[in-house]
Amino acid sequence: MTTYVYETIPAKKGEKPRHFEIRQSMKENALTKHPETGEAIRRVVVGGYGVLKSGQSAPRVPARSGGHCCGSACGCH
Repeated sequence: MTTYVYETIPAKKGEKPRHFEIRQSMKENALTKHPETGEAIRRVVVGGYGVLKSGQSAPRVPARSGGHCCGSACGCH
């Protein structure tokens, strides 16, 4: 079982979505309605982590403004 992050789809302008987690099988389709309230929901894609095996290099990060990852604001040049 995998834990997925979902959020409500606001019905009114200016309303903030609420986030929550639901455990479900990877084989199941993403939910479209909250299982308890029936509210419209959508699955949220969140960051994860990768595993590098010996001999592999890290994936390349595309350059952004100024050719640096954050426009040089973080001192990464």
